[in-house]
Amino acid sequence: MGESLWRIRGGVLTWGDHPLLMGIVNVTPDSFSDGGRFLHPQAAIDHALRLVEEGADIVDIGGESTRPGAEPVTADEELRRVLPVIEALAHRVSTPISIDTTKAAVARAALQAGAVIVNDVSALSADPEMPATVREHRAGLCLMHIRGTPRTMQALADYQDVVAEVQAELRLRLEAAQAAGIDPQAVVVDPGLGFAKTPEHNWRLVAEIRRFHGLGRPILVGHSRKRFLREMVGDDPAALRRATAGLAILLAAAGVQILRVHDVGLVRRALSLPPA
Repeated sequence: MGESLWRIRGGVLTWGDHPLLMGIVNVTPDSFSDGGRFLHPQAAIDHALRLVEEGADIVDIGGESTRPGAEPVTADEELRRVLPVIEALAHRVSTPISIDTTKAAVARAALQAGAVIVNDVSALSADPEMPATVREHRAGLCLMHIRGTPRTMQALADYQDVVAEVQAELRLRLEAAQAAGIDPQAVVVDPGLGFAKTPEHNWRLVAEIRRFHGLGRPILVGHSRKRFLREMVGDDPAALRRATAGLAILLAAAGVQILRVHDVGLVRRALSLPPA
C-alpha cells in the first residue's frame, strides 16, 4: 500500500508484510516515558544495542524532550547528549541511525557522525537552515505534524476536521521540502499523535490513518506509551506496553509503513502473531 521505499543516505529502506520498527532512545532527563534512564551516554548506547538485538530497523536518537510543555535546550547541550551515542553506534551497528532534532546544527553534526535520517518534529519549520542540511547530506527525512512548539502546542489543538486539516498541513510541508530541493522519495510523513492533539483527535487520526496514504509517501506513526493510551488503560506499565503493541497491530493492518516504539521486541512479537 502506498510507497514501498524510503530513500536514505547510502541506500533505501523497504518493507514487506510488516512495518519497519524505529526504536526510541531518549538521551534526555525529562522525556514523558523514560526521561533520565538513558541520559548517561553508555546507558543510551547499551539501550540502543538492545533495541537492535530485539530487531529495530532504525534507531532514533533524541537529545531534547518533546513532551507537552517541554522547555527547549541549546544546540550545544543537545549535541553533548547525542553525539557520543551516535558516534559509538555508527562504529558498532549497520542499523540506520536517525537524529530526532529540530536544529540544523545538531542534524549536521549528527549526520557527519554517522546518522542517515533526520526526524524533525517541526517538519522543517523551526530552523531555516534545516532544509539545506537535509538536502546537502541526502538524508532521509521524517516530517511530523505539529502546531506551535512542544511548549505551546496543546493550546493549539483546535480543529473542525482533524484528519483533513492534518493531512492538508502535511501536504504543505511536503511541498516545502520539495521546493527546497529535497528528494520526495527521501521523505516520510507522521501525523503527530499527541502533538497539538487531544485524545479524541488522536483516536480519530488512528481510525482514519489510511487516508494519509493519499499523500503519496510512507507513513510513520509514533503512538508508543502515549498519554491517550494511558488514559484508556491506566498507569500500569505492563498494560501500557500491551496497549502499544495492540495498536501497532491495527496500524500495521492499515498499511502504516514505520512504527516508532520503545518496546521493539514486544511489538515485533505482536506483529508476528498469526491472524485470529
